[in-house]
Amino acid sequence: MSRDPAGELEFAISLADLADATTLQPFHDRDFNVDWKANRTEVTELDRRTEEVLASTIARYRPEDTVYGEEFGLREGGSKWTWVLDPIDGTSNYTRGVPVWATLIALLDPNDEPVLGVVSAPALGARWHAAVGNGAANKRGRIHVSTIARIDEAQVSLTPNAGWDAIGGYDRLIELQRAAYRARGFGDFWQHMLVAEGAIDAAVDAIGLEPYDTAALWPIVREAGGTITDRTGSSSFRNGSAVSSNGLLHAAVVGYTA
Repeated sequence: MSRDPAGELEFAISLADLADATTLQPFHDRDFNVDWKANRTEVTELDRRTEEVLASTIARYRPEDTVYGEEFGLREGGSKWTWVLDPIDGTSNYTRGVPVWATLIALLDPNDEPVLGVVSAPALGARWHAAVGNGAANKRGRIHVSTIARIDEAQVSLTPNAGWDAIGGYDRLIELQRAAYRARGFGDFWQHMLVAEGAIDAAVDAIGLEPYDTAALWPIVREAGGTITDRTGSSSFRNGSAVSSNGLLHAAVVGYTA
């Protein structure tokens, strides 16, 4: 069965509206409980509630589709189309009152390619979306990556973590930081959306990412004219890492991360 990504994007945006309505007021009110997963990362009842709201809405309006979410895993459907949900990307920020968190929604086609992505960050008053072949946008309109072509003129975001240390890559990230004009650590989804907007020029994420952490980012960066790969330059959101850039800088950045 064929689908029009642009048509499905309207439904995905309606899901983002539901997520915002579920997550934003409790964040402002600090009205939630925090638990810990086995991997020592935080989870709140808002993570679970938001995913359940989205999954139940998909089950109602797209009953044949598969749903894969961070909190409840895989719910098989009859079609070969899959919705990938991260109900709150940046839960650690959410629990501490830092407004950098978002709901991430992606749709994968039968070839396991993300054909649309929505990133909704209501505490920032921000949202980004894209469907393959239709460009990328934020709340102000169409977005496009920068035209910076030299690392020493580039602003980059780096997210070193234990995963980088485990592969001996920490020092390489420090080299990239020194080579760049300016380096900051915006983290999580936000750094890649800043690349898509042209506000920064490249972003290197943590190692150890899950598919729901990045699937929604792929179409947005690409439709904004950028490049997004794993740290070795492979074009898959399933490889546990993510590097985005304006495309002009990608080979140079991957030279530090591969």
